[in-house]
This record gives sequence, structure tokens and C-alpha cells, in this order.
Amino acid sequence: MKVLVTGADGFIGRNLRQRLSERRDVEAAPMTSSNSAGWTPEVLGGVDFVMHLAGANRPDDPADFMRVNRDFTASLCEAVSRESRATGRRIPILFASSAQADRNDSLYAQSKRAAEAVLAKAARENGIPTHIFRLPNVFGKWCRPNYNSAVATFCFNTARDLPLTIHDPAASLTLVYVDDVVERFIQLLDGAASNLDANGFEAIAPQYHTTVGAVADEIRRFKESRGALTPGRVGAGLLRALYSTYLSYLPPEDFSYPLREHVDRRGKFVEYLKTPDCGQLSYFTAHPGVTRGGHYHHTKIEKFLVVKGRARFKFHNVQDGRNHEIQTSGDKAEVVESIPGWAHDITNIGDDELVVMLWANEVFDPAHPDTYSHATS
Repeated sequence: MKVLVTGADGFIGRNLRQRLSERRDVEAAPMTSSNSAGWTPEVLGGVDFVMHLAGANRPDDPADFMRVNRDFTASLCEAVSRESRATGRRIPILFASSAQADRNDSLYAQSKRAAEAVLAKAARENGIPTHIFRLPNVFGKWCRPNYNSAVATFCFNTARDLPLTIHDPAASLTLVYVDDVVERFIQLLDGAASNLDANGFEAIAPQYHTTVGAVADEIRRFKESRGALTPGRVGAGLLRALYSTYLSYLPPEDFSYPLREHVDRRGKFVEYLKTPDCGQLSYFTAHPGVTRGGHYHHTKIEKFLVVKGRARFKFHNVQDGRNHEIQTSGDKAEVVESIPGWAHDITNIGDDELVVMLWANEVFDPAHPDTYSHATS
């Protein structure tokens, strides 16, 4: 399948091209701002689908709104319609319009509505399959900061300790994530049925309804989270997408950050990650012959994974005196759990340094540690 992508050097275009490049059954034919001026209908030769993402949103010459958004769309539709009449092939056209087309009467909005009308005419008169998206604010990696995306600007500036200019923190903001947009585009490319909204445009989901101030606050927290070790609930939804976007704007010199090491005669202990409600991750080391632990918990749970060296885990039931012992090493993937009411310790029984990953189901609270000293024998 050959796919013509107009606006291929734009934000959505670059993300779409990257996804298409991952498929062996798709050939992307990119049309960029540098090669679109001299385009001819022959470009459609062998094309099976058109992803029309090109558009002008901040041209130097206001006349370019109509020239690029309406007239280029009309030229493209005429070429596709001519191909259909000549060969019977009806090449689908997917068009990235804007939610602004329904919200104001700016030149940009007028030009997008005019382009939509051109596409609707091609569908009506020539049977060209069309998919028109009125996209709200799209955000994600590779979006140009300080241009027309508040999210991109907030991420770029925050990552570099630059100030954020926010005129109205309570201003509403509807967002869609670029990966979700591209995924829907590809579904239609692969033959998925249209899913139209109440106004007859292709629906895009999920959409996130928030405010400018709330987004800025979250992005600031992402930056602060490195020191606190608490990125937050970034595994799903808007926070997942925002966090990924923020990290994509980090300069390479900030791809890593140091952790605080607690070092004593036994080895070292390092906290790595803390979560709001799923505990924390850390690791510790122990020199040969060193024993760590010697305590029990009432409620706290820990999961230990030896990644280097050999370890002996000893357990002692603080009520009935039963004992238990486990030996494990970094040569096998085996989790050893602490059990409430059982004192436990860990001894390095090897000749090399012992390294152990540790997950606890709660973030350590010095005021309520739930940790009580007790020998294991």
C-alpha cells in the first residue's frame, strides 16, 4: 500500500511517518513544505490512500490561508477525482482539519471550513471516500515549542527552567494525544469503519478536558518529581501522555539524574522510585559476610530480588518461634517476600558484593515505619 502524506514534515506528519515506517506493507510518499510547491497530479501514481495533513496556520502572508488550506485541497481533490474517473480507483482522503473551524471566524477557521467543503463536494459528486477530523489541541513529541501548542511550550520551557506565560490559568483546554490521533488514522488506513460524531466528522478519542493552569501545574510537578522520586500516576490517561511528552523535550544532558546513596559499613541503600499508592522501589548492597535486616513488620510487605551475588534469607516467627531459611542468588530469578509477623534478615554468603532490588508496598514513613528490631535466631 502506498500512502501519500502531505504536511509530512509537520508535527503530526512526522509522527505518522514514523509509524508508517515501522510497517513492511506500507510505502509512505512524503510531501513536505519543500517539495509541495511544484506538485503535479502524477504524484498520485500508485497511491492508495491520501493522508492530507498540510496546512497554513501562521503564514506571513494572510492570503496563504486560503491558498494553502483551501486551494491546495481543491487541487488535490481534483487530481484524485480525475484518477477515479480515469481508472475507477477511488482513493480515500483523510483530512486533518481543526476544531477552530467551528469556534471562530478567523481567516484560519474560514480556510479550514472551505477545505472541508471542497472535500465534501468531492465525496458527493465523485464518490471519493473522505475522512475529515476536526482536531482539537494535539500534543506529543516533536511538536514545535513557542509556536501554537501550549503543551509543547510548557514542556520545553519547564525542562530548561524558563518562565511560563499564562494569561488565564482557568481557560479550558481540550487535548488529544498525537499517538492516539495517529493510531486512529492508521485504523482507517487499514479499513476500519468511520466513527462520526454528532456533526458528521470523524471522532477522535480519548479527548482530555482540562485547563491551561492544570496542565502547567502537572508539567512543573514532572520536573520536581526527580528530586522527590515521585512522578505520580503516569501509567494511564492524560498524565501518561503528558509525562511522555515532557520527557521528550528534555535536552540530552538531562537524560539522567543522580540518586541519594545511604552508605555505611554494610554497603549502601538507594531509593529509586516512590508512587502515590503502590509503594516504592529501592536497592541495596552488602559486602561479603554482612547481614542486613533483623526486624519484622506488622503490615508492610517487601519483595526482594537478588540480582548479583549469593544470599541467605532467615525467617523467625515472632509468636511461635518457627524458623525458615532460603538461599538464592543472582543466577536465578526468584522473589523472596517478607511475611508479616516473621522477623527476617539477609546475609551475603558469597565472595562478591551482593546487590538486591527491593519493592515495598508502602512509601517509608519515618513517623510510622512499621519496622521492629528482632533477631532471627
